[in-house]
Amino acid sequence: MIIAEKLVTKYWNMTHRSSLRHLLMLSGFLIMILLASCVPNKNLDDFEAQEKLDIQNFLSNNDTIDFEKKTSGLYYYDLTLGTGPQAETLDTAYVFYAMQYLSTLIFETNLGTTDTLKVAVNGGKFILGFEEGISYMREGGTALFVVPSSLAFGAQGTYYVSPYTPFLFQVKLVKLKKH
Repeated sequence: MIIAEKLVTKYWNMTHRSSLRHLLMLSGFLIMILLASCVPNKNLDDFEAQEKLDIQNFLSNNDTIDFEKKTSGLYYYDLTLGTGPQAETLDTAYVFYAMQYLSTLIFETNLGTTDTLKVAVNGGKFILGFEEGISYMREGGTALFVVPSSLAFGAQGTYYVSPYTPFLFQVKLVKLKKH
């Protein structure tokens, strides 16, 4: 019986130490994740100021493109004016697009594929600035829009997008199905 008690005590001590070790490792890992997710010395005002500067620099560096600033803050330019009907709210637009950072690094695109993206114009399913830009287009047209963060992912950003990130869209409206 004494041997059995010694074995149980030994097993209990080993299991308890192992559990404690795992708990400490998990706690350390969680602390590392929390620290890594913090953006040191950056507040939202810094991001907002940087966005304004980034947009102005982009427009200055591309001054041969005569972007029209809309009341929403969207910058719009027709590369090719379409000859078809004008897009209107809740029309279904079939588009090819490239969504890029202002550095022109591509965020996502369907260019180079045969699959158009189906968008309900101003239907609220996509980035607001993307849908708004499409609403200024005619079928067959190609346009550029600079979308400020207020019409994209905003001050909060996302897991993949920093707060106050503007985007450049190149969009070709291939087909328009009227509502």
